[in-house]
Amino acid sequence: MNNSIWRKKPMHMFEQDMQKSELKRVLGKWSLTAIGIGAIIGGGVFVLTGTAAHFHAGPALALSFIIAGIGCIFAALCYAEFAAMLPVEGSAYAYAYGTVGELFAWIIGWGLILEYAMGAMTVAVSWSGYFNKLLHLFGVHLPATLTNDPISAGALLNNSEGPVMSVNLPALVIVWFVTWILVKGIKEAASANNLIVVLKVAVILFVIIMGAFYIDVANWTPFIPEETLVKHENGDMLPAYGWGGIISGASAIFFAYIGFDAVSTQAGEAINPKKDMPFAIIASLLICTVLYIAVSLVLTGMINYKDITGDALKAPVAFAFDHVGQPWAVFVITAAATAGLLSVMLVMMLGQTRVFLGMAKDGLLPKFFAEVHPKFKTPWKSTILVGAVVSVVAGFTPISLLGDMTSFGTLFAFTMVCLAVWILRFRDPNRDRPFKVSGLNIVAPLGILVNTFLILNLGRTAQIFAMLWLFFGLFVYFLYGRPKSHLNTRE
Repeated sequence: MNNSIWRKKPMHMFEQDMQKSELKRVLGKWSLTAIGIGAIIGGGVFVLTGTAAHFHAGPALALSFIIAGIGCIFAALCYAEFAAMLPVEGSAYAYAYGTVGELFAWIIGWGLILEYAMGAMTVAVSWSGYFNKLLHLFGVHLPATLTNDPISAGALLNNSEGPVMSVNLPALVIVWFVTWILVKGIKEAASANNLIVVLKVAVILFVIIMGAFYIDVANWTPFIPEETLVKHENGDMLPAYGWGGIISGASAIFFAYIGFDAVSTQAGEAINPKKDMPFAIIASLLICTVLYIAVSLVLTGMINYKDITGDALKAPVAFAFDHVGQPWAVFVITAAATAGLLSVMLVMMLGQTRVFLGMAKDGLLPKFFAEVHPKFKTPWKSTILVGAVVSVVAGFTPISLLGDMTSFGTLFAFTMVCLAVWILRFRDPNRDRPFKVSGLNIVAPLGILVNTFLILNLGRTAQIFAMLWLFFGLFVYFLYGRPKSHLNTRE
């Protein structure tokens, strides 16, 4: 029996897992790429652009997206090498298990749970907001007690006694709709995602092309505003603009980039994972980075970053078109955002259940999370559980820190993947690598440094909550995961 917390899962056990997998292999490289794009394009481009421009970078928001993209591309290259070499469920968790050791693998898996679960909750609440806005365009107004959590509804209704009886019904219902799609089957989920991705990309291109005609270059001057203090929504005066604002802006909008790593969780359902996974990971990231930079330039060119305040912060792209006298575009953009956020939620919950599946197969979580439906060939029990938790939190809880907490989980996982692939290159240099990163001795350290630096620039409160989550995960590991690990009984 091997009780060491540094024990590593042998490569032949990964290969056995691939051979015994019950999941359907139905995803080609473009379906995988669409899954990546579906997860990346969403709340970031439709919401965070306004916040990051006004409170952090100003017109230089495009530089923030470039810096965040650079941090991602280092991690993406490392993900691609691992995904081709170990095409199994579990994403970064599985990669670390085979290289760094069980404890690190658990920590990464726990961080991915934070990323995907919190991300899905945040997106569900954001979707509810856009859906409600869409209903308003048709003259339909739902009561505040049916579109907000109890605390938010109490504040909105100026209730002196605090929270009121309320539920964010659209958020709760949409989570169960996504859960139903995911239980039904990966092919159906991928088809729905592909359709939404086509719609989202079409509208993003519409924003870029149409918005370019309304750019006022005066709004870009100065492109990098002089550093100063800006009053945030919570009343705090914090430094913004200049190069410091560009860096903090990169941390703030990093949530917009999460998603390409969700591609790696679908290895068990990819037709040709060793070839298609690297392509999909890198392609989805590069496509979305270019679109993000273009949208940020158009947005800050159409409207001065100082004017993105109040309601404009909730829907900056739609507000920009309204600002230049094109209110009809608000309907198009709002409809696209509503559909776009749906696919983000779908991929987040999809990735969450596949991480659970990988950890359960190794014995670190109960078998419940690894049970596959005999007909649909999906981990249906864990999918329903995830749907239940996400729906309850989204329906009854005000969520303000989840964006930063999701970014923490993502950045942490990215850092560990860069470290793990670097370690494996030294420990097992002769192993077959269908995709091999050139200049890894430069790429991996830069990925570690950039992602760690961005973690340090996240909000302090989010850092504290995220660390508490990781400490709780260690408690679960030593209480259940370590003694139940299949490596305890392997010959």
